[in-house]
Amino acid sequence: MTVLLIIGIALVLMPILYLLALRCRNNHPLLRKLRKWNYAHRGLHNDKVPENSMTAFRLALEKGYGIELDLHLLADGNLAVMHDSSLLRTAGVDVPIESLNTQQLSEYRLLDTQEEIPTFEQVLQLFQGKAPMIIELKSANGNHDALTQTACRMLENYDGLYCIESFDPRCIRWLKKNRPDIVRGQLASNSLKEKDLKIPLILRFWMTNLLTNFWNVPDFIAYCFSDRNQLSVLLSHKVWKVQNVAWTIKTREDYDAAVEEGWIPIFEGFEP
Repeated sequence: MTVLLIIGIALVLMPILYLLALRCRNNHPLLRKLRKWNYAHRGLHNDKVPENSMTAFRLALEKGYGIELDLHLLADGNLAVMHDSSLLRTAGVDVPIESLNTQQLSEYRLLDTQEEIPTFEQVLQLFQGKAPMIIELKSANGNHDALTQTACRMLENYDGLYCIESFDPRCIRWLKKNRPDIVRGQLASNSLKEKDLKIPLILRFWMTNLLTNFWNVPDFIAYCFSDRNQLSVLLSHKVWKVQNVAWTIKTREDYDAAVEEGWIPIFEGFEP
């Protein structure tokens, strides 16, 4: 009888604990303003304009879009705008961007163009609050705290609208503890189906199912739109009323679906 009682209690508690693990914050006043925009993924880039370049960001600004961009912490403590840690795909050289200093960025060109790797300061000077930014933090080699702190320090005197997201829940946890005023978001996807990821299976399970939410309490969930029917995504929105952000929308059909379902769209390869 005792064993059956314990099993019964466990069966009751498990769904409750699961829902508590998905906890989010849904009342940040800036979310309403962020919802009004479409966001160009890594800027408004194409075959001739490289992603995460100043031209891509300038074009997005001219067309009236917000942007999504990626930040890495350089060796000298500055922030560079780049998606991958390695420069192989974007600049043709297999060099980790974290090993470079600010001055060395000018030695590389993006996709055989004359575009240099931007610094975060350059992007802030370009935008000057004219359009919002979704800022993704790309941690590496345990620099999650330093990266997040540096980004926040550079944003202290910036008057524009922005939010910060990361796949690394430690970055979002830092924001919760130290800068709760900033709109923060947990990035995720169904990483269980990505066989080439060099991440332990248990961590991929936790990230896929948003089980770190209780720890960092995000204001929004930025989830791969094609994976959006994951149970944890549905429950986070249903139970905790969290805002969803869709990455990356590449067709008009998906864009229309995302808007209809209340997702903030991050688009690429077409214009809404």
